[in-house]
Amino acid sequence: MPDDLQVSLTTISRFHSFEMAAQLERYGCLDTIYTGLARHFVRSYGVAPNRIRTFPWLQTPLEAVQRLGLIPKHWAQRAGWSAKQALDWHVARTMLPCHVYCALSGVGLASGAVARDRGAVFVCYRLSTHILYQDQLLKREYEKINLPYAGIDRHIIDKECAEYELADAILVPSAFVRNSFIEKGVPSEKIHSIPFGVNLANFERRQPRDDQFRILFVGQLSVRKGLHYLLRAVSRANLPNATLVLVGAEQPETKALLARFPVSSIEITGPLSRPEVAKQMSRASVFMLPSIEEGLSFVMAEAMACGCPVIATENTGATDLFSDGEEGVIVPVGDVDALVQNLVLLFENRSILDEMAQKAVERVRTLGGWDSFGTAAVKLFEKLAREAGHDVAVPSHLD
Repeated sequence: MPDDLQVSLTTISRFHSFEMAAQLERYGCLDTIYTGLARHFVRSYGVAPNRIRTFPWLQTPLEAVQRLGLIPKHWAQRAGWSAKQALDWHVARTMLPCHVYCALSGVGLASGAVARDRGAVFVCYRLSTHILYQDQLLKREYEKINLPYAGIDRHIIDKECAEYELADAILVPSAFVRNSFIEKGVPSEKIHSIPFGVNLANFERRQPRDDQFRILFVGQLSVRKGLHYLLRAVSRANLPNATLVLVGAEQPETKALLARFPVSSIEITGPLSRPEVAKQMSRASVFMLPSIEEGLSFVMAEAMACGCPVIATENTGATDLFSDGEEGVIVPVGDVDALVQNLVLLFENRSILDEMAQKAVERVRTLGGWDSFGTAAVKLFEKLAREAGHDVAVPSHLD
């Protein structure tokens, strides 16, 4: 008789690991999830308390002081490194037996080595592009606009690259991320892409679109999110009576970018609750996300669910969500001309905008939720375990 497949996870914070854990538990495959958060912060994810093991002594207080703005960014990065190292070593010392061990990148080197020594498959779960690819993209972007770039801590880069090398498989959320690993020399057969699940319970049209043309952005107001390209495009498009709405937290470079690339009509709301974001998306004519680098940004799917077509760069994972020219537009990263051209197109042709909006709503109804993600993840973990010589089976029926 085959053994029931057992998978353990490690995550420094929430990210999408608890959604994965809930799905594994649905199939009876979750052994343990290790986390740097206190138990109080992970009660609402539907994971049985006896499956959760916490090591909250560094990460939980760090997140608290970050939320309050009490720690400079470079100190937070160093403290984050220490928290990840401590969690990794703790899991390496206390890990329970499993068939597959899946750790978020940055917290799996020591524990992944222990898991492999015990015969388990080690999967590195990376939510963004290959860390060297990410660092190089961002460095180049900051240099273009003559802003200082601190760079990703070398300790973090070295550790993640070692994890990629050690791992039996690397799990990523989009084709864009997968291609970044291949570009950096990782064998394609080692990389497995499963898009995040989409939970759109809070996102639908809440009110009519405004008569005024509103261009919406939701995210950190940063170089990484392409704020400088967004500001340049809106300024150059020069659309009469149009307003740019920025929803999200300011970053160290935000004020410099706003001053350098002024827009005549702009609203800056700061971070908003999900219901308030859904209202902004319902009011907006178009949602823009000109990011330099993302893993897979589901804020695009949220906008689409509210009937707001999307203009996004290839580097957002957009190709995993919608088709160029149908539910929105996908442009090359850094292409201000393409951003301007498509803004003007939708401003001048409201029938095209309306058609895209309708298709966007229809498209998000076809996107897989977390159940679809869970089914794909369990199938992958079972396959990897069998290839490693484990005689395993999934207790629950796979859809």
